[in-house]
Amino acid sequence: MNQQSIIDYVNNHPSGKVKLAIADIDGVLRGKYISKQKFMSLLDGDLGFCDVVFGWDIADVCYDNSTFTGWHSGYPDAKAKLDLSTFRKIPWENDVPFFLADFTESAAEICPRNVLKRVVQEAENAGFKPFFSQEFEWFNFEETPASIHQKGFQNLTPLTPGMFGYSLLRSSLRNDFMTDIFEQLSQFDIPIEGLHTETGPGVYEAAITYSDILSAADRAILFKTSVKEIANKLGIMATFMAKINENLPGCSGHVHQSLWDIEEKQNLFYDEKASNYISPLMENYMAGQLHCLPYILPMVAPTINSYKRLVEGAWAPTTLTWAVDNRTVALRALPLGKKSCRLETRVVGSDTNPYLALAACLAAGLYGIRKNLKLNQPATIGNGYRDNSNGVLPSNLYEATQAMKNSDIPKELFGETFVQHFTQTRDWEWRQHAKVVTDWELKRYFEIV
Repeated sequence: MNQQSIIDYVNNHPSGKVKLAIADIDGVLRGKYISKQKFMSLLDGDLGFCDVVFGWDIADVCYDNSTFTGWHSGYPDAKAKLDLSTFRKIPWENDVPFFLADFTESAAEICPRNVLKRVVQEAENAGFKPFFSQEFEWFNFEETPASIHQKGFQNLTPLTPGMFGYSLLRSSLRNDFMTDIFEQLSQFDIPIEGLHTETGPGVYEAAITYSDILSAADRAILFKTSVKEIANKLGIMATFMAKINENLPGCSGHVHQSLWDIEEKQNLFYDEKASNYISPLMENYMAGQLHCLPYILPMVAPTINSYKRLVEGAWAPTTLTWAVDNRTVALRALPLGKKSCRLETRVVGSDTNPYLALAACLAAGLYGIRKNLKLNQPATIGNGYRDNSNGVLPSNLYEATQAMKNSDIPKELFGETFVQHFTQTRDWEWRQHAKVVTDWELKRYFEIV
């Protein structure tokens, strides 16, 4: 829709309101409703949005180590701009108009959507058009916010019992939920390519249809919130934690990616003359990701919980490896044809901020192209967990954050201001975890020591 059509829709909507949202560092959508009159005033102006969304953590606890904002700055409003190209109608809210916004001026340096935009601009300046998609696995429970707090997040009732991966039987058990996800998300401009049960009690997996990378990130971040909202209406709670239980598989957020020419006519990852159909450009791209991953890992594994998923034998990689169609490696190359040739980065978890995860994948790949890095590492044969020839990933958020903080690579890829702020937030996250006495400690030490 053009701008006038959007304005007409907002003016004529019976609710008289607009919903808008901005992504914070953790990928949480922070937003509000505004009147249609306020919306009209923003078409040629700025929106004031409190910069505390970059000054507190996922639980709204204020950082004590943030340079960008804090008590020292008084948490002023930062300027933001509505992106009219993100216009959507929310089908589960009477088609209320919805928009995403971007921070501008100084806040733009750490705004996740703007971080991605800068990397996309670099790709386009080099003559590449990135096409991406993200797929998600997540657990669903027959619970409400009130019930999970009453239960202390223990002994929750899964949507369906048993493992039942790819089960037609289980997908029909709560078909109302599956149907709403598929149909309502499509109406919300988040087209789903595939939706099925995954192994684990109440686990679903969805693959979002590929698109240009910025649209792919918008779809991914809206997918997570939308699934939770749709679930809530059916008495279901959805969680995108990377690891819900040590005895169950983790939840991935695999990123699929390819580079095309700027006219979008040729997939530059495909080479029909190569023995494995992988082009030299795709090899440079993969070499860049393998080289950069240890230094940008917090962008694709951002929480304490992320690293509980990155363990051997849990369908998530632990080594810096690549192979063709092998699900035990970090990079799974899929040279399936001129249109479908792509790379799947399997390190990424479902708990990621999609803007930062996709920016990390693209920036690392472009680094490999820019530096003409050679994919000297041979493809892994067999079990990638046993191939330590190129190193292993950092094993926890602290190690990963220190690696990111002390390397020049992230600063080159994303700018010093963003890296400083982001690593400060990950340091804070580690400190919050480190001071907590866990149930594991009580069970292990309470009686015996």
